[in-house]
Amino acid sequence: MDELADRGAARTEWIRARMPLLADARRDLGESRPFAGHRIGMSLHLEPKTAVLLEVLAAGGAEVVATGNHGSTQDDIVAFLRRQGMTVFGSRDDTLDQHHANVAAVLDASPDILLDNGADLAAGVVARGTASSILGGTEETTSGGNRLRGELKGQIPFPVIVINDSLLKAIGENKHAVGQSVVESIMRITNLRIPGRRFVVAGYGWCGRGIAHYLRAMGGRVAVAEIDELKAFEAAMDGYRVDELVKLADWAEVIVTATGQPDIVTPTVLDRIESGTVLINAGHFPWEIDTAALYASATETRTLDDAIERIDLPDGRHVILLAGGRMVNLAGREPKGNSLESMDLGFLLQSLSLERVTTGTASLEPGAQRVPDDIDREIARRMIRAMAVDR
Repeated sequence: MDELADRGAARTEWIRARMPLLADARRDLGESRPFAGHRIGMSLHLEPKTAVLLEVLAAGGAEVVATGNHGSTQDDIVAFLRRQGMTVFGSRDDTLDQHHANVAAVLDASPDILLDNGADLAAGVVARGTASSILGGTEETTSGGNRLRGELKGQIPFPVIVINDSLLKAIGENKHAVGQSVVESIMRITNLRIPGRRFVVAGYGWCGRGIAHYLRAMGGRVAVAEIDELKAFEAAMDGYRVDELVKLADWAEVIVTATGQPDIVTPTVLDRIESGTVLINAGHFPWEIDTAALYASATETRTLDDAIERIDLPDGRHVILLAGGRMVNLAGREPKGNSLESMDLGFLLQSLSLERVTTGTASLEPGAQRVPDDIDREIARRMIRAMAVDR
């Protein structure tokens, strides 16, 4: 365990030294200590960049109780954080049931502030009837924001700042960082070439825009499947072929989902794809590719590499599934996720939004809401300075 924690410490040291925005936040929050006396419950990918965020929150006085998301937890980081004195649940090999148990363990610790990813913690306090004990929180993802505004609408009596509603994060992290890291992950996991290959990106939100952009920049032939008329129009104006996914399925060599919605690659789509098509999910929840239907129809399933499965179908075709349909840029060997700089920006948004939730609750409305404009603009100014764009 010491060796594992040492490895996590060394990896975090590299990350910490290259996140100047969080370094400044650590100093500032260490002086003001806005989280003193508060317990922050977290459900967020446990990887080195997240470890730096948790150090910042702890410097601000928070007691942290945390777990990761299913399939993305990095065991050396868990060991390192535990050595730092934090209560952390989860491991890389956790089943989905164990992940749910980890989320329950975080809630058992009675946090009064939530740092959520996918609204699992928010849904948990609603189900337990303990939502009134929560001061406020943040939600990292669009998928979680959709849950807060959908199935949990009217049930959240505390403010939740949805980080992915920030235009700053949409540009800096979702478009450019997710776009870059998804393409890099496809290359790292499969070792397939990008130039000349036919890709269909399902969804043209900020993440889909970025994935399509970086695939085309690398020489890929890219089409976009999008049901929203305005986003489909934007994709067409950006020069992509645009159609329904079912009509693009037999053209694709690779399909990448980035919608945040369930049941995108359905049996109807699977019936249309060519043999050898690679199926990849970049969305938060592992529900965009109907893996249950895919496995159920298989005549044989073989694991070819760390995050590569070949699934043979009754008609003689086969498909390749990456990471079991989980988020591809946090899967496979040595997962990297988004760039350091983008997460420096995104986690500063988290830090300052949590500070606002803690010290300025009266200025916020109950339920899901955007990042306050003054926080967005302040971080944009800091990021420009850090990038030294005037040099």
